[in-house]
Amino acid sequence: MDTCGAGVAYQPMSDTRVSLTLNDREIILIGTAHVSRDSIEEVRNAILEVKPHYVCVELDEARYASITKKDTWENLDMVKVFKDGRGFLLMANLVLSGFQRRMGAELGVKPGEEMITALQTAEELGIPHSLCDRDVQITLRRAWSRCGFFSRTKLLASLFASAFSTEKMSSEEIENLKNRSELDGMMSELADYLPSVKETLIDERDRYLAAKIWQSADCKSAAPKSVSIAVVGAGHMQGIKTHLEKIAKAEEDADVSNLNTIPSRSFFSRAWGFIIPAIIIGLIAVGFFRAGGGMEGAEAGFAMLLRYILWNGSLAAVGAIIALGHPLAVLVSFLGAPITTLTPVLGIGILSGITQVSFKKPRVTDAQSLIEDMGSLKGFYRNRITRALLVFFLSTLGSAAGTFITIPSLFGVLLK
Repeated sequence: MDTCGAGVAYQPMSDTRVSLTLNDREIILIGTAHVSRDSIEEVRNAILEVKPHYVCVELDEARYASITKKDTWENLDMVKVFKDGRGFLLMANLVLSGFQRRMGAELGVKPGEEMITALQTAEELGIPHSLCDRDVQITLRRAWSRCGFFSRTKLLASLFASAFSTEKMSSEEIENLKNRSELDGMMSELADYLPSVKETLIDERDRYLAAKIWQSADCKSAAPKSVSIAVVGAGHMQGIKTHLEKIAKAEEDADVSNLNTIPSRSFFSRAWGFIIPAIIIGLIAVGFFRAGGGMEGAEAGFAMLLRYILWNGSLAAVGAIIALGHPLAVLVSFLGAPITTLTPVLGIGILSGITQVSFKKPRVTDAQSLIEDMGSLKGFYRNRITRALLVFFLSTLGSAAGTFITIPSLFGVLLK
């Protein structure tokens, strides 16, 4: 690791702008709220004033494309999304994007506009620039891999509550998002609510961003000291500062390639998909043999099997109905849920989601209005892409509820 000299110094400049002198590098961190007009002006003025040797921003290629290209979602293959098991990830990503877009619309600002302004200003001045954030799909998949089904549901429920909230935020409240006291409270709430998600979405990215910012300020300028500006969300400011200081002191490696990998599922997580089917099949088998086999045993076993099918299939179908799914998607949910629950490699949401998009194919207009439609419940139901995701999610949730109702119900039958 190139340390370019020795010495670490910290110079506060404002609540949203911090200058760090780390060995022979000066790194200026500018903290923004992603839908703040003041942030846009502050970023542009800072680059014009400092004229740094390098500029980097908290964006990845995918989010940069979603901001700058109008046809980002038009090539979305929903069948492939469901087959690849990315339904939950896409829904979480879209709900979050819709929430940011709605907040920005209230203030006439597009989410991430301050990042684009930083890149455009750097280009005008001929300053080298780059994107320094981790690919959003890797971030979401790493967060997802640390969550069980109920944690994922809890996260999506929280995002939906935010996305469809009718509460409006004033420009003053948006600007307060850049204050450390406000952000500390928000991060603390997230840590208490879903600590594993907070670790991936915030803590890991603080380290990743710090490493990329450090690499961009690598002392290759002709000046005695390289100066770079990093534009990041205000919530990352303190974490990035801490990691940059550790890297400068050689207490932490700037190589973060390990944060670009997807952790393998734990043994328990893999085993769980076999444990549930084994319990259900075992209970029905016990019911059959407990009655002594023969006709009486067959009747008892059949009654328990029917109870399982009705609970699991009915609740999955109810989920598809609530999502206003196509009648065949509802039927597939009812018939398929009892079967997919016993197969750890396939979920009912995949079948119901594929059925929905097969009979209600998404239109070009659905892709074009996707993010805007995410901002309201009416739009969510109107858009065929989000409707399919809703069928996927609610049929999955219904099947899971049916499974966990069935197991104690079958135990109750055996105890009679």
